[in-house]
Amino acid sequence: MRVAIAGGGTGGHIIPALAIAGELKSACNAEILFIGTSRGLESRLVPQAGYPLSLIEVGQLKNVSLLTKARTLLDLPLSLIRCRKLLRDFRPNVVIGVGGYASGPAMGAAILDGIPTLAFEPNAFPGLANRLVGKRVNAAAVNFAAAAKYFRNPQITGIPVRAEFFRLSPRPAGAPPHLLVFGGSQGARILNTLMPQIASSLLAAVPGLTILHQAGARHGETTLAAYQASNAPSDRWQVHAFLDNMPRLFEAADLVLSRSGASTVAELAAAGKPSLLIPFPHAADDHQRKNAEALAEAGAAIVFLEAGLTPENLLQTLTRLLTDRQSLEQMSAQARVLAHPDATSRIAAMAIEVAR
Repeated sequence: MRVAIAGGGTGGHIIPALAIAGELKSACNAEILFIGTSRGLESRLVPQAGYPLSLIEVGQLKNVSLLTKARTLLDLPLSLIRCRKLLRDFRPNVVIGVGGYASGPAMGAAILDGIPTLAFEPNAFPGLANRLVGKRVNAAAVNFAAAAKYFRNPQITGIPVRAEFFRLSPRPAGAPPHLLVFGGSQGARILNTLMPQIASSLLAAVPGLTILHQAGARHGETTLAAYQASNAPSDRWQVHAFLDNMPRLFEAADLVLSRSGASTVAELAAAGKPSLLIPFPHAADDHQRKNAEALAEAGAAIVFLEAGLTPENLLQTLTRLLTDRQSLEQMSAQARVLAHPDATSRIAAMAIEVAR
């Protein structure tokens, strides 16, 4: 079986794609070809995982300048021709589009040439590439029910998440509360700015509370300096540019304060962690807000839009949540309802079925 996987750009697209590739390789010794761009994370992560990667030239159409849009529109016909050649040479049994820059041309080429197609959509609102091809694919694996209406033959499979997130131990009864502030690998400027402003008051209001804050590579030193200047007790908070072993850090947290990218919300559900979510306001198609709202509607999260977030309401909400263990336990239970431990195997099974 030969499988082409197209797309990427961000970790929310390429990390699940690598999990799907691994499952297909394990299940049926599939030969995998990735199609992506040099500017996306796939250019680093795919070769590291040992898979071949073919590159095409295509850029963004959303939230970019008119010049960038014009360049992308000029590149699209050439990228479509390039994808048709790649697919004719590789002769895949199925093409899986995971969203992102390269997904649109590759899926379009597959549809034109009659190659079976499967779309994967991690967000509550599909990206442009998946919206354009959604009704022409053979089937689609989606994470949120809200996304299903944009596709032909959709199934709600969830997002592939590392197995460790499903095996976390519950927080011990009576353990002092712990807050994990997680802005993603790049950090979140709003969290790096507001948390040091309220850290001293929050630690005073919540007995025994400790804070672990990932600030991102560019903001680690400035965020650390802001905490140090806040007069918050230095033995009750830590700031790091990066954090490793996220399953263990989720396990230690009573509450997670974070952005709401697709992978993050899937990990929160898998770990059964209550969350306070601050969607990134400039995400394409405002998909982070829709992801966060899906968790909030299930009772698993509370959502603040960045435009309305102040030190006062952030302090008030964090204090209320961290001093109400019953509410946190209820949110935790609701988060687990949204988890999909079999997402990877289900998506792989869909790809095999579509190929047949």
